[in-house]
Parts: sequence; C-alpha cells; structure tokens
Amino acid sequence: MVEELKSDSVDDATNVSSVGPLEVASGNANANGDSTPNRGPPQRPGLAELVASSMRSLGSVGSAIVHAVFTKYDSALDAPFAITPKDLGDLSSERTHWAMGLLLDKALKNLPPTLPGQEESLQIDKAQIQALVKRIGTEEGELDERHLKSSAHMHDMDLAANALATVILRSKPEEGITNEKSDIDFRRESFGTNAITPKELDSFLKLCWEAVQDFVLIMLICLGIIDIVVETTIGLKEGETCGHCWFEGAAILGAVFLVVLVSATIDYQKQFIFVRLSRSLYETNTKMVIRDGRQLSVIDDEIVVGDILSVNAHNLASIPADCVVLGPPVNGGIKMDESSLTGESVLITKNPGDVVLSGTTVVQGSGKLLVIAVGINSVAGKIKARVYEATEHADGDGLDGDAKSPLFVKLEALAKKIGMAGTAAALLSLVVNCIRGFAIQKQAVGDVLIEYIVVAITVLAVAVPEGLPLAVTLALAFSSNKMMKDQNLVKTLDACETMGSATTICTDKTGTLTTNKMTARAMYTNGTDFSCTDPAVALSDFVKTNKDCPNEQTLDLVSKLIAINTMDETTVDIDPDGKIISSTGNPTEVALLLLASTIGGTTYQEIRETTRGRSDKGALSEFLVEGKQFQFTSARKMMSWAVPLIQGGYRIYCKGASEVLLARCNHQFANDVVELNDASRQGILRVGEMYARRGMRTLALAYRDLPDGVDFEAKSDSVLNADGSEANAVETNLTFVALVGIEDPLRPEVPEAIEKCYEAGIDVRMVTGDAPNTAVSIAYQAGILKDFHFAHGTDEKIAINLKPNVLMEGKIFRRKVYRIDENGNKEFDQTAFDKIWPHLRVMARSSPDDKLTLAHGLNQSTLYTDKSACEQLKKEDNISVFPDRQVVAMTGDGTNDAPALKRADIGFAMGIAGTQIAKDAADIILLDDNFASIVTAAKWGRNVYASIQKFLQFQLTVNIAAVVTALVGSFAYAKSPLAAIQLLWVNLIMDALASLALASEPPTDELLKNDPVNRSKSIVTSQMWGNMLGHAAYQLAVIFFLLFEGPGVFGFEPGHIVERELKENSTHYTFIFNSFVWMQLFNEFNARALNGEFNVFKGVLSNPLFCVILFISAVLQVIMVQFGGDAMHVHEDGLDGELWGYSIAIGAGSLPMGQVINVVYYLFHSCCGKKEAS
Repeated sequence: MVEELKSDSVDDATNVSSVGPLEVASGNANANGDSTPNRGPPQRPGLAELVASSMRSLGSVGSAIVHAVFTKYDSALDAPFAITPKDLGDLSSERTHWAMGLLLDKALKNLPPTLPGQEESLQIDKAQIQALVKRIGTEEGELDERHLKSSAHMHDMDLAANALATVILRSKPEEGITNEKSDIDFRRESFGTNAITPKELDSFLKLCWEAVQDFVLIMLICLGIIDIVVETTIGLKEGETCGHCWFEGAAILGAVFLVVLVSATIDYQKQFIFVRLSRSLYETNTKMVIRDGRQLSVIDDEIVVGDILSVNAHNLASIPADCVVLGPPVNGGIKMDESSLTGESVLITKNPGDVVLSGTTVVQGSGKLLVIAVGINSVAGKIKARVYEATEHADGDGLDGDAKSPLFVKLEALAKKIGMAGTAAALLSLVVNCIRGFAIQKQAVGDVLIEYIVVAITVLAVAVPEGLPLAVTLALAFSSNKMMKDQNLVKTLDACETMGSATTICTDKTGTLTTNKMTARAMYTNGTDFSCTDPAVALSDFVKTNKDCPNEQTLDLVSKLIAINTMDETTVDIDPDGKIISSTGNPTEVALLLLASTIGGTTYQEIRETTRGRSDKGALSEFLVEGKQFQFTSARKMMSWAVPLIQGGYRIYCKGASEVLLARCNHQFANDVVELNDASRQGILRVGEMYARRGMRTLALAYRDLPDGVDFEAKSDSVLNADGSEANAVETNLTFVALVGIEDPLRPEVPEAIEKCYEAGIDVRMVTGDAPNTAVSIAYQAGILKDFHFAHGTDEKIAINLKPNVLMEGKIFRRKVYRIDENGNKEFDQTAFDKIWPHLRVMARSSPDDKLTLAHGLNQSTLYTDKSACEQLKKEDNISVFPDRQVVAMTGDGTNDAPALKRADIGFAMGIAGTQIAKDAADIILLDDNFASIVTAAKWGRNVYASIQKFLQFQLTVNIAAVVTALVGSFAYAKSPLAAIQLLWVNLIMDALASLALASEPPTDELLKNDPVNRSKSIVTSQMWGNMLGHAAYQLAVIFFLLFEGPGVFGFEPGHIVERELKENSTHYTFIFNSFVWMQLFNEFNARALNGEFNVFKGVLSNPLFCVILFISAVLQVIMVQFGGDAMHVHEDGLDGELWGYSIAIGAGSLPMGQVINVVYYLFHSCCGKKEAS
C-alpha cells in the first residue's frame, strides 16, 4: 500500500514540465549546427503556431497513411456518417483501446460511397486501417498489459485517433471541419447539439398551484365559498338586501389569494436569482476551435462533433464535450483533473487516442482534442439530462427519497388535526344550537337554521389558522435571505428548515474540508523532520521558529533549488503576510514556490531574476542561453535545471520522486556537504514513507556542481531511469538537500465546525476519492476521526490501524451492500448496510454512485427500531443511534454527484468548484465552498424550526381561545362575540406580522447544543402545550368576564341585544375584540420563550425588527378599531380613552401570567418526574 501511494503521489507531484503555449524554449542549434545548449528569449506562440508544429510532426509513415486516406478519399458534406451518436457514446463510456478498435471496425463497414475515381484508393486505405484495428484489438483482454504500455501501442492509438478524425468524422487535425453553416447544421442533425435544454423554470401559475395545495388553504377556500353562497342566497330573508353580507367570505378568499401570491412570488424570485448566477457563467464559457485552418472562439453550445479543440492549462480549460486526444503530444502532452466526475484528485495523463470526458479540466500542458460526443450524448450531458428531467432513478435502482421535508410533514399533520378539531367544534355548535332552538325554544326551522349554519362556519373559520401558511413562508424566506449573507444560497425555501433537522452530513474532502490549494506541510532537512500539524501555521514559520531550525545557508539553498527548478508557467502572487493572492500552473509547484518565497531571505521571483542562465529580464537576459533545462518525463520521474556559477562551471538543481533522487545521491547537505551512507538514506526513505502514509505527496530536492565543459548529453553507465533507459550523467552523484511533503491542507475553521456538529448530535462522514491514508490524515486532523476509532495499542494514525468498518474503500463498500438477486440483477441490501453505517466515518476511493447509495441507505435505515442492536452498539462501541430515521445532508461539486445531491434530504453544491449540473441538483449552494458554512446552515435551520415553534405557540393560543369563545357565544346567544372578519384580521395580518417578528431573531450557538429533532416527534412540545393552555385560559377568563359581566361593570348595552335588535355593531363586542388583540400583542413576548425562560425580554433590543413590527401591529389595531366600522364589525365611533386603557392593561396582564405558567409547569413537571423515578 505504501509503495502504491508513493508511486501515485510522486508521478503526479513531479510532473511539472508539461506546459502550455507560454513555455520558454529549451534549446536550439547554434549557427554552426552544434548542439550546445541554447535558450532564446521566452516564446509565446499562439494556437496557430502550435497547430502548425503539430502538423509538421505528422511525419511518421502511419500518420502519412491516415492523412493520405482523407486526401484521397472524400464524400459529399451531406453524406451520412458511418457511425451513430450511440457508437461514439459507447467509446466515451468505455474509454478503452478495444472500444476504439471496435468503433473503427464498425465504421469501416458503413463508410458512404466515395466520389468518382477514389474507389481503388479507398479499398487500399480500408485495408491499412483494418490492420491498425487488429493491432489495437476489439475485445477486452485481447492484448496483455505489457503491450498496452509499449511505445508501439501508443503510436497505434495515435494513428487510430487521427483515423477517427479524418476518415470517420471527416475532419482534419490540422484544419478542423469547414466553417460552412450547412456542414455545421448537418453535424448537429447527425450527432446532436451541445446545448442541453436548460431546466425549465416553473411558471408563476404553477408555483401558485403548488402553494394552494396546502391543507389549510384548501379548507379556507371551501369555507369562503360556502360563506358567500349561504350569505347571498339562502341566508337572506324575504325582502332583505345583501349589502356587505358577502364581505366575510370574500375576505377569507382574499386571505387565501394573499398567501398564495406571497408564497409564489418568493419562489419565483428565487428562481431568477439562480438564473442570473448561471447566465453570467454561461456567457464566459468559450473555447478555441480550429475550422478551415483558422482559430475561432465559440461558446460551448456551438461546438459540434468533429470540431478540433485547442486547449491548454494556462486558462484551466474545462472540456465542454467528450473528446479524443490527437497526437503527437504538444509540449509534453496534457494532464487532466477528472475529480468532478470520478472524485479522484490525482491528475490523469492523457496520451493520443485517450478519451477526455466533458466536465473535466486541463491543468497541465496543451494539445488538440477531437470532439466525439456532445450534449445529451456526452457523459456529463447524460447526467445533466437525468437531473433536469428528474429521472435519475428511472432505471429501477429503487433509491427514491421523501417528497416533503420533515417540517412540512409535521405541519401538514398538525393542520389536519386542527381542521378535524375545528370541524368537530363547528358541528358541535350547529347541533347544540339546533337542539336549543328547535327542541327547547320551539323556533321555526326556516327562521334560524341559516343563522346557526353561519355561526358554525364562523367557529370553523376561527379554528383554522389562516396565517400559518403565510407565516411559514415568511419565516423561511426571511431566513433564506439571511443565510445568503452567510454564504448559503438557498434555492428551495424548505431546505432552510430541513438542514436544521439533519442528523448526518456526508461531506467531500477537497475544497470543502480542505483549501483545495496544495501546500507544503512537512520538510526533512539537516537530519530533522519538520512536520507542521497546525493548519493555521505555515510550514516556513514552523521551521524558522523551531529550536532545530537549519542555518541560513541551508534555507537559502532550499529556496534556490525550488525557484530555479520550476516552470515559468507556474506563478504565484503572495501578499506581505505570506498568503497566496493568485496562482497559475501546476498546484504542486505553486506550493513549492510559496515555501521558497517564505522560508528564505528572498522571493522566488528575485532568485530567478538574479540568477544567470535562469533570468530572462534585464542585463542577465542575454545569458539565458547558458542555462540548461531537463524537462520532467515519466521515464525519469524528475526534472532538472543547470545554471552557470560565477566561479566557473555549473550547478544543476534537481527535484523529483524521493526514491529516484535518493538512489542518485551520494552526499547530503547538513550545514555542510557530508557523505550519504546507507543508514542515512534509509532514514530519509522512512520519513518519505511516513509522509506518504499521512497522505502527502513527497518530493526530494538535490543538486550537483559540474565543471566547465561538461557534456550535458552524456549518459550514465551505471544509473538507469525509472523505465530502464540510461540516465543523464549530470543527474547522478547528487547531494541531497531536503525532502518536502505537500498536501491539500485543512481549512483552519473546519475542526471547530465539526466539533460543533458533534455537540449538536450531527454525525459527519467524509466521502472522498483519495487513497485511504490521505483520507485518514485529513479526517483525523478535522476531528471526524477520534483516537477511539483506532485500534488499542496503535500510535500511528493510518488506515490499517482503524477499527473495522470505520474506513471503507468504495469497491469493498459496493461489494458488501449490494447483492445479486435470482434474476442476476444488482439489488441494494439494507440489512447489510445497517451493519456498516453506524461505524462508518470515512469512505475512500469512492465513486459518486457510492454517495448515492450512502444517502439512500442512511435515509431509509430503520436500525433505530431494533433496540437490541442499538444497545449492543452502545455497549460494545459506544455508538448511539439516533432514535428515528436519518435526515441526510450531502455535499458535492462534480457532475456525477448530482443524483446523490437530489437523493439526499438536502444537497449542498459548491459555488466555486461545483459544476453547473451539481448546482442545478442541489438545494443550497455554498458560495465559499466551506464546510463551516454548512454548520451555519444547520444553525439557521434549527432557528427556522424554533421560529415556527414560537409562531405556533403564539398562533394556537389565539385559536384555542377564539374557538372556545365562539362556541360559548354560540351556545349562550347563538352568536360569537368575535366576528369572523375580526378573527381573520388576527389570524392573517396580525399573526403574519408576528411570524416575521419571531423569525427575525438571529440564531445563536445555543441551538447547536441540542440533538436534532426527530422526524416523528411532534412540533408542539409539552412545554408549548403548557404555555398555550395557560395563556388561553387567562384570555378566556378575561373574555367571559367581559362577555357576561362587562355590560354591568362598564355600563354599556349587551352586544347580542344591540346587534340583534338594533342591527348595529356594539361597543361591548368591540371592547372584547380590542382586549383580545392586545392580549395577543403582549403574548408575543411570551412566545419568544419555548422552554420556560423567565426573562422573555432577553435580546429584544438587539432585534429591532421585532420592536418595529410590534409597533406597526399596535398602530394598525388602533386604526382598525377607531376607523374600521362595518368592514371590521366594530362600533362606528370606536372606543373611548377609558376602554382603551382597560384593553391595554388587560393585554399587559399576559406578561405576569407567563411567569405564573412557568412556575406551575415546573412544579407539575418536577412532581411527575419524581413519581416516574419512584
């Protein structure tokens, strides 16, 4: 395992010579034709020069054959192609040599007729290409691995790629396709367009329709219609006119319209925010293609099959379609970052004939690519189509998720219970009134039945919390806007709350837990290991403050080794604090240049500019030709740069794989040059192995002084390169200086964020494509892995020392959680998964499909119901299983992460590194790609849940008091003292404002000190029930006193007499309405406390919005009472000052009542607890 890790990391870390168009020429023959090293001024050829260079390199016989096929054999532009989009898509999917052979073989059988006079040459060329097909094979396993790595096979794949371009796709590697519209249109018809239809935005009407599906709104619509029909038809007595009789029903429907309008508008605006972000990215997605021999800049959507793309690492080109690399390699070929599709962070070398997938990125080198699949026929396009059409599980994998968030499930269940209770109360009112009126008072049915029905409708209207849907929408919208400032772009409102219920976060490593910037974190020099484990401390600072710090000469030598022996293409801008401002080129070299600039006395730019034979600026530029560069090759696994010395001779600086360079060293620099014996060599190698086990990429630094007249072309008689070829003599007998360990470091804020997650009862699992030891190193530093996850008696934190199932590689995970059914189909095994996931903390070498499986398995697990298994896990491994189904949050940045992001309860996409497809599939976009922002989202989510609980505590208190008041009023006087329009005012306007006020309080860290809320746990807690029933009892006592004793105490006519006999709105009922509202306004303070807190004013002044809304609500109430008249069913003159004073005093009584309720609940709860304990 160690050797494999070393090989992977070194091959990647040392491949720093493949540069793009900005590379400085390494040498030319002099005027006399000698091979003396010669470096001219920096050459910056354009793409046209690179294409011309590539054309001149097509000098091999094979290339001539392929080129001759195209020049001799031609067909009409509209002749059908010999292959289909599916055939090319198969090549993209398989990405093997035999898939290429199979494609060429099939194409040769279907070639269209030639133009007259070309038949004979076609048959000859077919035979030549058929011979090529036989050499590269058409079946898996047909050729042995040794042959596949041979130069002959690589040459054949080069020919195959050119054959595919010229013969099959009728394109020219040096000229591309024609730029004629007819040719481009025909290719689009034949192979499809590269423009994938963007996800269609939901229309405003559709969003309105979705909003109106709420159970409460459906009840209100029915109630409003019934009220209007009854009041305007059968409710009218003979000769009576309607007047304003329809107003209450219309007001109910108007309330529904307002709620739907607000909800739909918020969702509609959210869509366009995301569209604007996407559009700005789209307009910058342009690529260079070659058509008619000229370079053209086209947007990605205009690229067609057969186009020749010119790509280079200078602008980190993202590949817009599936392509095949064309040869010969330009400037050493290209390296690709395929992590967006595979999850692997190791760069992949691409040779001619290899397939490059859409969505991947060129990070090193330059070259030409033949487009073979576009749009929905490309690998990334297929995934994008699945995301947009929401058919990612249409293949029957059974990995479907829940349609609604936990909060909305609870609210819907609560609304149905409220609706049932309201219906029961309305029926009770109707039955009691009918018994009293018809059986006891012997009234005529026609005279009072309609009145009884209207009263029952009023009771039902009182019971239904009209403001609840609007309150929830406002709370979510307010929180989502606040989350935007905390780097969370919320695409769907319910995602705010869902994150608050999260029990598990499955996170990526690269860019989320780490900085996604390679950084030197360890160095071995002078016989001392300097390993910096604090992510907040730079390695250079750690070394220079260490008691064993090397002397200045050693540090300067390390700086020179790096600054001189790195490519011009790699640059880094550093601020005075040693932080990177910007960088280009190879990430590993960027890390080295940062180290070089901060560990020595000068920056890498100063070293380069003052070094003869390396500087291309000022007076020293004329001596640039004296330097000699040996570029990196995979055969050597190292690179070198020789520069002349002032005293004569040269010094060659080398860097490369530690095992390669150490084998060539016979001295080491330890404050002076000393002999390197075998013991010292083995000690350095052990340090390198330790770095590798910690997930670092290791590089050795060495040098050698050479005499004047040295032959740079001489080969060694005894030392061989990694591939067995003869080594350069000047790159032997080196002096070892340092060993550097480079890694993608942890973000400094991550450990604290993960610790907060564990305190909040949220498990964190890391899913990465990296090797196990790399994954373990980061997970341990982050705090995902603790000491108890490792076997007893082991000190080294490496993968092999972990307890079973704590870490699992993707291939092993897939083998364990999938079984083959009797029909031979792969089937997910939930039982097997449940044995793994409680232990699992890290998944290494995983694929995006593993993320999908993990999200589904966690979400559907019912392990919590197996009490014996849970007890065993707690006893043996100290693992606590959350007592409900898991709520899963998943992060992703790659195209292949999209299905997992949609399957998880909440998907987080990376705003910086994330692909467009991943962002489309996600619920929330992390604008800073930072794990700490996920914790912020969790805190806001819990705040949303708490805010809705506060509102429900406030709203249901209103409903309990109002329903009982309406019932008692109907029993006593066959009429509620609170009119339906007044209760609608309280439930909709006043409560909506209250919801915004209660939702406006910022979250606190206290929210993360409790466990997540169970899916099955009621949103209304026992403490909330105590608060609601206590305050409702106080309000009912006040209202009943005013209803029955108020006329005698305050000296006004009873309301039921005034309204029945005089047909006027009474002062009595207006006073009751006003007192009722003021009790609600003061109760907003009590509603801020969910857990019996005594200080209900804590933090109120730090929330100015709460104070402003409370003031606005009070002003609106004054207006409604004094000027509402018939519209608000209040007395035309309102109330006098005395009654206003009583109303406000009665409302203020809610505050001391809240303290009484807290004391009673505490005593009751304590007594019950003691009884249960006894």
